[in-house]
Amino acid sequence: MTPRASGITVCVRRYLERYFKDLDGERPRTVYDMVLKNVEKPMIEVVLDYAEGNQTVAARWLGINRNTLRKKIEQLKIKM
Repeated sequence: MTPRASGITVCVRRYLERYFKDLDGERPRTVYDMVLKNVEKPMIEVVLDYAEGNQTVAARWLGINRNTLRKKIEQLKIKM
């Protein structure tokens, strides 16, 4: 595992641990969807920024199809 991937893992783990502590006995809901929604948009925004808005390049870097990226941009209301 690369240091950067490890850093992301640590951040997500800390966030989830805090989330469960903050629940204060309440039952969690849709944790999987919550994490994906909070990670997906900034990930796509940063990759698009580094790809200088080139969706073909960004899709390749993300490992997804360009059409999938376009759908995500629309769904997540990412400004280009």
